Amino acid sequence: MDPEPSEPSTDVVSVPNQPPSPRSGPGVQGLGAGGDSGTMSQDTEVDMKEVELNELEPEKQPMNAASGAAVAVAGGAEKNGLVKIKVAEDEAEAAAAAKFTGLSKEELLKVAGSPGWVRTRWALLLLFWLGWLGMLAGAVVIIVRAPRCRELPVQRWWHKGALYRIGDLQAFVGSDEGNLAGLKGHLDYLSTLKVKGLVLGPIHKNPKDDIAGTNLEEIDPTLGSTEDFDNLLQSAKKKSIRVILDLTPNYRGQNSWFLPTDVTTVATKVKDALGFWLQAGVDGFQVRDVENLKDAFSLLADWQNITSSFSEDRLFIAGTNSPDLQQIMSLLGSTKDLLLTNSYLSTPGFTGEHTKFLVTQYLNSTGSHWRSWSLSQAGLLSSFIPAQLLRLYQLLLFTLPGTPIFSYGDEIGLQVAAVSGQPMEAPVMLWDESSFSNVSGFLSVNRTVKGQSEDPDSFLSLFRRLSDQRGKERSLLHGDFHALSSEPALFSYVRHWDQNERFLVVLNFGNVGVSTSLATSSLPASTSLPASADVLLSTQPGRQEGTSLTLERLHLEPYEGLLLRFPYVA
Repeated sequence: MDPEPSEPSTDVVSVPNQPPSPRSGPGVQGLGAGGDSGTMSQDTEVDMKEVELNELEPEKQPMNAASGAAVAVAGGAEKNGLVKIKVAEDEAEAAAAAKFTGLSKEELLKVAGSPGWVRTRWALLLLFWLGWLGMLAGAVVIIVRAPRCRELPVQRWWHKGALYRIGDLQAFVGSDEGNLAGLKGHLDYLSTLKVKGLVLGPIHKNPKDDIAGTNLEEIDPTLGSTEDFDNLLQSAKKKSIRVILDLTPNYRGQNSWFLPTDVTTVATKVKDALGFWLQAGVDGFQVRDVENLKDAFSLLADWQNITSSFSEDRLFIAGTNSPDLQQIMSLLGSTKDLLLTNSYLSTPGFTGEHTKFLVTQYLNSTGSHWRSWSLSQAGLLSSFIPAQLLRLYQLLLFTLPGTPIFSYGDEIGLQVAAVSGQPMEAPVMLWDESSFSNVSGFLSVNRTVKGQSEDPDSFLSLFRRLSDQRGKERSLLHGDFHALSSEPALFSYVRHWDQNERFLVVLNFGNVGVSTSLATSSLPASTSLPASADVLLSTQPGRQEGTSLTLERLHLEPYEGLLLRFPYVA
């Protein structure tokens, strides 16, 4: 009896019946008919992979002898096609197949509620709060023991930088385009000077000594129109430059305020003009020669009140030619925020000792009143001091406590004597070589704005650096002032504010070099001088910025001024 056919194994897969390939041979059929020697154990886990054999030669068809897999060909015929072969996964793939399921929700809750974990959580919570309370206590101790910062004073825009006066518009811009439209084209230049305000004019209609024809609310037609002035205001505002308008009534006449009998009419004209131009958008006003104004103190107080009542951000400036401190103080009185330009610093005797006396006396007399610093109400620096001291006075005015006020040309050291044939009070501004056509005599290009802009050691470069420092350092903006004792030719002082960087200014007014040791007995303990300080700038070429100088034996060249800085030390 024939033996019963064995049951087909699950470990073999039959190949779909296809027409036999011409290249098939009996060798393949014999392999399929083989028994159990090529089968794998059913206990071994395998993956089945599909391999498509596309017309391969029989001897090159893939066979996995190591696996022991048997291939059954349905109907006993060998065919090419889709063959399923048992392949064992390697150990890495088998390990990756195993997934970690973790603990179930019930198991987690059971573990979390165990006594050990409860104690651990309470210990960690206690440590967190102890650490937080410790940091809080440490912060409180630091705050209590730290030095308290001084309260900053109220700072208006005129407290934060210099003012720039243009009394004669045609002389500043040039005869060809000396009008308001031409001035608008020079606003970019004023921005490079970092000035905060432009004191302009007078530019109103003023027939000489004609009070009836004088109109403080109308622009002189030769200088432009109301529309030109409005365009100037808008352009200046975009560049953060405030415009202060000079309303001195009879600026073309013999007496700036007409006759004493005209005071009532003049006062009414000024009062009306204040309201008109405030509405137009100007940022302040100036009047000059107030020593010739009858009942000046009460009128100035009234005009100042009108200006500040419109906005506390509006400025009123009065000017006088008087160098007398008593008369200056009578004009200032107790008027709040009134700036008074005068000739107090222009009294003869340009030595360090004399300048120290003038400055300290003025500071003591004015008390808490905000000061302005200039050598006159309108003129150039070169009209009052020797040429070799111009750089010193730039440094002096920028570093004293108060608002420095300059006239156009002071930034380039413009000298009246160099401009032959020009009015003493309004020399032509030297922009470039083309300005020479307006003056007589030979002038070097180094005297012009263009020439000095390219020279790091020029008047203009010094002015720009000082203006920049003045506007960004608290100690120079509103810091305390302390004069030091030194050689008669020197004037030196310290500017400091709270915990900010300190500044030491040393000015040599003499024509010879000086080596000195600065006496600090008058300084409070919080502002004592260090052994050395770093050079920020010098009025003379050759000093390298950042160079450390020993203060015990400090040497200055003739007419040299030094601006030194040193840090605050608690």
